[in-house]
Amino acid sequence: MSQMAIFIAGPCVIESAELLDTVARKLVEINEKQGTDIIFKASFDKANRTSIRSFRGPGLERGLQMLADIKSKYGLQILTDIHESWQAKPVGEVCDVLQIPAFLCRQTDLLIAAAQTGRIVNIKKAQFLSGRDMRYPVEKARDAGAKEVWLTERGNMMGYNNLVVDFRNIPDMLDIVPTVIMDCTHSVQRPGGSDGKTGGDRRFVPQMAMAAKAFGATGYFFEVHPTPDEGLSDAANMLELDKLESLIEKLIKG
Repeated sequence: MSQMAIFIAGPCVIESAELLDTVARKLVEINEKQGTDIIFKASFDKANRTSIRSFRGPGLERGLQMLADIKSKYGLQILTDIHESWQAKPVGEVCDVLQIPAFLCRQTDLLIAAAQTGRIVNIKKAQFLSGRDMRYPVEKARDAGAKEVWLTERGNMMGYNNLVVDFRNIPDMLDIVPTVIMDCTHSVQRPGGSDGKTGGDRRFVPQMAMAAKAFGATGYFFEVHPTPDEGLSDAANMLELDKLESLIEKLIKG
């Protein structure tokens, strides 16, 4: 690669301070060994879970405090997602990157609020849109004053409970913005396809990353967990934490 790719990693949702510490320590270790600057990701609220009984997280106030603690203790940049416009301002006071969930990428007020924080805005491509369609969400964010906008590929719906990735979306989105991230874990989901929760198959995460590299992706997003099968959200898709470094090394040097 001509320049270092962007790497984003962390658990799907904030489960505990101990989990955040475990993942953060590993990211710092990888950064020191690989010369990377991995952005720490975790959600304070999973507002789009399949079931009303699904674990959502600690909520905005407690979640932001926990993310601020990680930033202070480990010096990591922080990314989290917002679901409502009013969340943008407090989240922007803590996080370096505000992420717009795929289902919400056409929500004008949400995009405007995120842009007005002055933080980087990472817009995930909806499962029902093409890469070229993403020029319109980008226009909304830029017109609202966003200084930097990223786009993230995460697959498209193929029938029911299944996602496929059209990797041509990556170069199409690179025509819109210079930074296009491959979400290597959400793209292996089977949304809502596991008895009231999202299923998937983490075996294909490395292949998603390497294919995205071939199509010119400038960054990679991995949800990781030390024991993913015990995770409280996206358990089937998160990559084992101890496999992250070797995959990052392969993406850098391969």
